[in-house]
Amino acid sequence: MIGRNAFRFILIIALFIAAALLLRSCILNSENPGKESDIGYKYLIGVSQPNLSEPWRVAMNEEIEQEVGKHGDMRVIFTDAAQSSDQQAQDVKKLMGYGIDLLIISLDDPVALTPTVSSVYKDIPVIVLGRGVAGYDYTLYVGTDDEMIGRKAGEFARETLGASGGKVVEMQGLAGSPTVEERSKGFRDAIQDSKLSIVQTMNGDWQRDLAEDLLVSWLKENHDVDLIFAQNEAMALGAYRALQKLNMNHVNIIGIDGVNSENGSLQLVSKNKLTGTFTSPPGGKEAIQYAIDILNKEKGIPKKIILRSQKITDQSTVNSELLNSPSPDPSPDQTDAPLVVGFAQVGMESGWRIAHTKSVIDAAKEAGVELLYENAEQSQDKQIELIRRFIKRKVDVIAFSPKTETGWDEVLKEAKEAGIPVILSDREVNVSDDTLWTAYIGSDFREEGRRAARWLIQQAEEGESNPIVELQGTQHSAPAVGRKQGFREVIQTDKNFTMLESLQGDFTKKQGKELMAAALARQGSKIKVVYSHNDDMALGAIEAIEDFGLRPGKDIIIISVDATKSALKALSIGKLSFAVECNALLGPQLMKAVKDLSEGKELPMKIITSEGVFTQESAKTALASREY
Repeated sequence: MIGRNAFRFILIIALFIAAALLLRSCILNSENPGKESDIGYKYLIGVSQPNLSEPWRVAMNEEIEQEVGKHGDMRVIFTDAAQSSDQQAQDVKKLMGYGIDLLIISLDDPVALTPTVSSVYKDIPVIVLGRGVAGYDYTLYVGTDDEMIGRKAGEFARETLGASGGKVVEMQGLAGSPTVEERSKGFRDAIQDSKLSIVQTMNGDWQRDLAEDLLVSWLKENHDVDLIFAQNEAMALGAYRALQKLNMNHVNIIGIDGVNSENGSLQLVSKNKLTGTFTSPPGGKEAIQYAIDILNKEKGIPKKIILRSQKITDQSTVNSELLNSPSPDPSPDQTDAPLVVGFAQVGMESGWRIAHTKSVIDAAKEAGVELLYENAEQSQDKQIELIRRFIKRKVDVIAFSPKTETGWDEVLKEAKEAGIPVILSDREVNVSDDTLWTAYIGSDFREEGRRAARWLIQQAEEGESNPIVELQGTQHSAPAVGRKQGFREVIQTDKNFTMLESLQGDFTKKQGKELMAAALARQGSKIKVVYSHNDDMALGAIEAIEDFGLRPGKDIIIISVDATKSALKALSIGKLSFAVECNALLGPQLMKAVKDLSEGKELPMKIITSEGVFTQESAKTALASREY
């Protein structure tokens, strides 16, 4: 038998070992909470914030936490970089060390953090939340249309100051941020033909105190100001405090964010401290909902989700936002009968459009949805007639691909009055009231143009002149407008590229060939690059170049958008140089949106599809599995 002293000695040793193991466990947990303390959790999500001094970011974290709380198999770790880009990069590195499965990151300085985001994206999914990142190296972006919000703010400024106009101070966020540039562009575009003039622009870096200090200093010497446009709510509050200090109560303030907190802009509007604000939904709830789909490897994950912004100008609109009122378009009634969708296709002008139509028809059949399909044969008048026919038929949802951006206000008002949601498939519209349509599902045409231009700049030799001929799509159509704008945004940054001619086409192969033949007759071998807004026109241009005695893809670089099977074949044999994908297979996403509406869910304003790019090398691999 063991003696009493020996027993005590063994017990002491056992307790010592147990204590040492417990201490080691605590150290491991504190150094690596994503590994040791995650027993029972399937997924660990890291959330990196640049600061938590903005109520909007606090609201974002609260939404994330609430949504994660609905799922027992998830855990989230939050970091706060306290307004330091270097610290945020370190925070992301630390989160990766914890073994996170997905990163959600919101940025103040996208330029500084883009390399960090790109690096993480190589290993795990990344959701960029709230404010954008340069480039395309992320899994999903959830945010708002900042240029549209800026434009709405500009329109409201015109409405507020009236025909006589006035002097405006623009308080911007962090210099160089895409969000800043887009909000500013939208605002300035909206006031350019008015008597409003921007007399001063400042960078408040999204911070209340800095905005207040800058304004106090400047306004002491410049009292003649009628309105301050602050690009976020923190700076709007700083503007209010600056005006109070200087007793300048007559100056209007327009902000952006619309957070419901003690000093949030909703409360400031309700107390008449702000003239108005435009909501920029934090997107935390949506980020987690899509994170689950991404981690579960669901199909059809979009590239971008654009949330709808609301105009808040008085107590009634504040109350509406506080109640989280649903989308202005009511959901279809749920019955045992199948859902009925009226689909007015713009036409069958290209291989892409044929694939798009087939995708919608096949997806409706698979989803058990009754589809009323009609072809408008490239006539806007006929499309409007078809939509009115669907309204009379009292369908559950109307979907259509608009021929052009404008001319839809009247018929969309009729659909809204009838309580029928309208989904835009592939193309957008430009109407006075964006609540006339429920959601857009399709591509980011502007980004397609940017991607084409970025590749072209990368291929160019230093100092070499590159005159470009552009073949545009149907005049005033959303793809033509966006692809032209995005391409020029990027190409104008390089002096080696010049736009020799920009020719108006119609997305058909026939006109692509005719336009290119005419351009070659005028310019001949001066042409070094052809940028075509779609594959069909590019294929027509290839024929014209060959007829002229030049080698397409060698003597002339040819860039196209769509990446259909025909284009990939041309790429694989070297006649086409580069293709940006425009996803035609939108049917499944359209039918999912229809089902979501029938279940009373609110759709994002825009659902942007995920798309790739193809070189001559990658086209050969992709051809075997290409569906259209």
